Amino acid sequence: MSTADTGTRPRRTPGLVPVTETMSTTPRLPDEPPAPPVPAAPPSGRRAGAFWRLLGSELGLTFRRPRNLAVLAVLAVVPVIIGVSLRLVAGEEGVGGMIADVAGNSLMLTFAAFSVLVLLLMPITVSVVAGDALAGEANGGTLRYLLAAPAGRTRLLAVKYLNAVVHAYAVTVVVALSALATGLALFPAGDVTLLSGTTISMTEGLLRVALAVGYVGAGMAALAAVALAISAFTEVSIGAIAGTVVLVIACHVLQAVPALEPIQPYLLPTWFTGFDAVLRDPVDTGALGEGLLTFAAYIVMSLSIAWARFSGKDITS
Repeated sequence: MSTADTGTRPRRTPGLVPVTETMSTTPRLPDEPPAPPVPAAPPSGRRAGAFWRLLGSELGLTFRRPRNLAVLAVLAVVPVIIGVSLRLVAGEEGVGGMIADVAGNSLMLTFAAFSVLVLLLMPITVSVVAGDALAGEANGGTLRYLLAAPAGRTRLLAVKYLNAVVHAYAVTVVVALSALATGLALFPAGDVTLLSGTTISMTEGLLRVALAVGYVGAGMAALAAVALAISAFTEVSIGAIAGTVVLVIACHVLQAVPALEPIQPYLLPTWFTGFDAVLRDPVDTGALGEGLLTFAAYIVMSLSIAWARFSGKDITS
């Protein structure tokens, strides 16, 4: 019987004796596993929902943390202390200036409290949350797990900053509400005499308080962006917080040096007290706009630095 009849064929190898190859002796390569399916991109609505859920979780952690609540409580107490102190000295003869203004109307205590707290205590409070945003996650070993989720570094950075902005405005609102409540309890309410000597109604005075809250909150949001940028360069949260506070103090020192007056408009804390423009008649919109433009420039610059560092950073913890 021939090899064609048996279903076999000769296999020849140079220099060797021909052998017969059958189906049982034919070498077989292992079957290749099928390619894994490519996951489809989630719909844009689902991505947006994931973003807001992540932001809500971040806000919940921030406002449930005992440390942050304790700092907000301290800020709420300071306007009360200022109001009581001014009330005790308001009856003395020869008292003028800010004390006389506050004693004349309860709304002025809000501006007095901002003038004191915006210099250092409010920046410290904002720096605690913004400086801990990235460095605290890295120090706790949770940053790597956050990035393992399909959130993306840019989206996570946006969530961290929005959380810091909400906290910055919460700080500002707490100070304003505490000062308003204390002022109404200790000082007369009625028409408000502005720094320009014009008298306005209490309703318009409240609107100007709201403008001041918006302006001061924007300044604290700009400082939060600076703290977030510093936080992107370290894994120690206290280092980012201390670095931001030292930067604010250094700017105040530079403001006190007359020879350095040309650089003062470029320092962020210089514009923190610009809310007094609402106490003019009419409102000094030029000064407010210049301050807000400075805050916006600091926000863009700081977030750009934070993104450039965080997007290319090797996350090991």
